[in-house]
Amino acid sequence: MTENSFVHRFEPATGAGSPPLLLLHGTGGDENDLLGLGKMVSPGAALLSPRGRVLEHGMPRFFRRLAEGVFDEDDVRRRAHELGGFVAEARQRYGLAAPVAVGFSNGANIAAALLLLEPDVLAGAILLRAMVPLSDPPKAELGGKPVLLLSGQADPIVPPSNSAKLASLLSGAGARVEHKVLPAGHQLSQADVTLARDWIGKLAAEVA
Repeated sequence: MTENSFVHRFEPATGAGSPPLLLLHGTGGDENDLLGLGKMVSPGAALLSPRGRVLEHGMPRFFRRLAEGVFDEDDVRRRAHELGGFVAEARQRYGLAAPVAVGFSNGANIAAALLLLEPDVLAGAILLRAMVPLSDPPKAELGGKPVLLLSGQADPIVPPSNSAKLASLLSGAGARVEHKVLPAGHQLSQADVTLARDWIGKLAAEVA
């Protein structure tokens, strides 16, 4: 697979001490979508932002779904491995440490799948409005990887029971999960930005 197999944007770090961010957009987004969020969450961090390679009615996504909330799980697995390969090649090309994923909606779901299927690819993840990506996930060993899961109390797409199940699945695999349910819907709020920024700040301080 060539490194160009994902259309992507890369912005090099302008400061030291923060892990690079892998930005993963929601349905209908692209490689430019989350650059602003990345800069707000971790000013100065390197940003790697690929565009999903699956089209649904012309809208980019990271994997196929059969209906809203019903995923094509074979495709989830295949696309997660492709994305893992892209990250490995991009790290080599740009000289990056393992990134922390910042995923929204469909991007958060592929990030969760990546944690379960290829635990070594990510240093951690911020999962914004994520769902359980696989009904029968492999036994992953996440060895204390930090994960921030931010759910919306009034999210019409992700039921609270589903995000709670994802938190427990990742915790059970050894991740250090912080799960917060915000008074929000599926869209992001200022609280998401603030919590994500504080969480990344703590993470950077731990690594330093």
